Amino acid sequence: MRTKQYLACLAALAISGTAIAGGGPLGIDHRLHYDNSGIWKRGNQNALMYGTIITVGAGALVFGDNDKLGDTFWRSVDAMVISGVGAQAMKYTFQRERPSQTDNPNRFFKGRHAQSFPSGEVTAISAAVTPFMVAYGDDHPAVYALALLPVYDAVARVKTRGHWQSDVLVGAALGTGVGLWAAHRQSPLIVGWLPGGFQVGFVHHFKP
Repeated sequence: MRTKQYLACLAALAISGTAIAGGGPLGIDHRLHYDNSGIWKRGNQNALMYGTIITVGAGALVFGDNDKLGDTFWRSVDAMVISGVGAQAMKYTFQRERPSQTDNPNRFFKGRHAQSFPSGEVTAISAAVTPFMVAYGDDHPAVYALALLPVYDAVARVKTRGHWQSDVLVGAALGTGVGLWAAHRQSPLIVGWLPGGFQVGFVHHFKP
């Protein structure tokens, strides 16, 4: 899978080519010009996030775990849930202020209200698309275009001052890493906890 190229692209876009010195754990963090218009609007970011959750959840329920597509949806569920828990734990641990709260990217451990590091949305979207790229990318290279979704969200979160550059990069790395883990497991994790392994989805259950 082209994971390295994807992360490199995300890094380049999140940094946005600015040459000024930055701070933060990677030395790249700085405020960009605030832009909450056009494609970068917060409403579009929310639509992508909630659309991803609904699509993955509905796909897992509809297709079950009887075929490759359903199996991939359930691996995506695993990746989103586990990476989401990890991202939230890191937020509570590092307590970093967002660029909307301060212009200083080095303000960590400032209380539970400070939850910038890492980006939960970029983590979730990266986790959601990674199992599909692993499962289908070799045979259908167009599937790699799914990587544009977390890349877009990463840039949008930085532009609207929801996150610093390192927040979205660490979120992408976390989501992608857990997504790779979920994709290469012998079987999906959460589906195995459900009664009967949830082997039959709605599509199969209602098939005439």
